[in-house]
Amino acid sequence: MSRETLINILLAAALLALPFIATAMEEPFYITLATRMAILALAAVGLNIALGLGGLISFGHAAFFGIGGYVAGIFASHAFNMEPMFSSPFEFSGSDQMPVIWLAAMLVSVAVAIPIGAISLRTSGVYFIMITLAFAQMIYYFAISWPAYGGEDGLSIITRNGFPGVNTANPLSFFLICYGVLAVALLMFWLIQNSRFGAALQAGRQNDQRLAAVGIVPFRVRLVAFAISAAITGLAGVLFADLNRFVSPSMLSWQMSGELIVLIILGGTARLFGPVAGAMLFVLFEFALGGITERWQFFLGLILLGVVLFARGGLIGLVAGKARHG
Repeated sequence: MSRETLINILLAAALLALPFIATAMEEPFYITLATRMAILALAAVGLNIALGLGGLISFGHAAFFGIGGYVAGIFASHAFNMEPMFSSPFEFSGSDQMPVIWLAAMLVSVAVAIPIGAISLRTSGVYFIMITLAFAQMIYYFAISWPAYGGEDGLSIITRNGFPGVNTANPLSFFLICYGVLAVALLMFWLIQNSRFGAALQAGRQNDQRLAAVGIVPFRVRLVAFAISAAITGLAGVLFADLNRFVSPSMLSWQMSGELIVLIILGGTARLFGPVAGAMLFVLFEFALGGITERWQFFLGLILLGVVLFARGGLIGLVAGKARHG
């Protein structure tokens, strides 16, 4: 067993144990913290496919995170009020069932990601960063000017959406749902990373011309990866909205995109459990330092600076050493 595998197992066990310890101590707030870690890690896993494997520094993934949240809020709102979302070609009054909302959020995220990716991926470097940011800001301003669903005030979710056979109102049950989804996403990342598709994606990050020379079109590979990445991040947005029972335009803001990038850098770019390590560290700092000072991001920035300068592989790279794939 490699050192990195051992670290991954310990991280998975620590995240899973935290809410059970909190339950035993009768501290439900810590279950919420663990759930937040799992959801942010899920969103970062999605971005890690594009950024870590494909080298695509997207500053627009908050758009997909927010889209997932708004799909959850809109579906739940119509289901609660029993108002049809549309009546043609058939009447649909939303849904308060998680599997339905998850599927819808991923499909909408992919539908939005494909045209954004088709345009953005024709550029590279800082131009790609700015175009993805521009698209995300367009969606952000659309959300705050959409009064039917709260506008700047956001949209409340009266009751947490349901999951068959599970009491989602119970914090521990909801955490286990989020943890299970995170585990599936991590498995998917591992399968992609060690597949031919993943090899092509990583080869394109290193040298476009060599990839094209063997008959693979880099643009198509990246577009598929961008769409998969958007779907996973959109799913995380649904869970985040359910956790808070509220959808806000802030989920679509560029700051959220920046946070997701920070999580990956902190944990380790292209590392399987990099997003998990980054999310756990980020939430812990937010909780521990946020109670001391409103400017806790300053100290997080110092840590991020140290990681960039002295630990390019992030927290996992610092402990486990150079990554080995295969």
